[in-house]
Amino acid sequence: MAIKAASRSNNRSKSSRARRSPFGFGGQGGALAAAAVAGAAVGFAANFGRRFVVQGIAGASGDWDEVLKAEHRTVLALFDKIEATADDRRSTRLQLLTRIRNALGKHALEEENVIYPALRQANLAHDADALNGEHGYVKTYLYELGTMPADGPAWLTRAGEFRALLEEHMRMEEDDVFPALKAGLSAEQNARLSAAMNREGMKLT
Repeated sequence: MAIKAASRSNNRSKSSRARRSPFGFGGQGGALAAAAVAGAAVGFAANFGRRFVVQGIAGASGDWDEVLKAEHRTVLALFDKIEATADDRRSTRLQLLTRIRNALGKHALEEENVIYPALRQANLAHDADALNGEHGYVKTYLYELGTMPADGPAWLTRAGEFRALLEEHMRMEEDDVFPALKAGLSAEQNARLSAAMNREGMKLT
């Protein structure tokens, strides 16, 4: 699908991501990047090995950016439920983590297979590459939370750190990157992008 380049310079695109990535992890980047490989294998094996429905999202229709924002809110609502659990609710925490993993798996498929390629076609490749790279660290967090003991305060603390970094990732998409992409689309291109993204998401519903 041909997409008009957004009317902004490459420098403008790069400056929107010049701030430190929320998934930089300070000095732990090397170790966590290695763990991401294992996390990707575990997370994607689980996601692609079964079909599921994400509450409130399955079969969603509408503009691509509004659907993605709704998916963001769904994930954050699951974190709200996690934060309300006591340390003795290990099974509840793990069930909620599975739902978050499933929701983010569907979300990543839509973005990585449709939205990020569209960003690259619109001369926003720097943003696409940065966001796509952050998805690897999302999988690292999912891997860590799935393997560490879920019945203590350390697990909840780690989940809170994950949420905070996800919120920053979501904010950058919603406030900076998605509006820049949409501004360069005609009504027809926007509708085609929305349809393509919804079809991609339905592969996992």
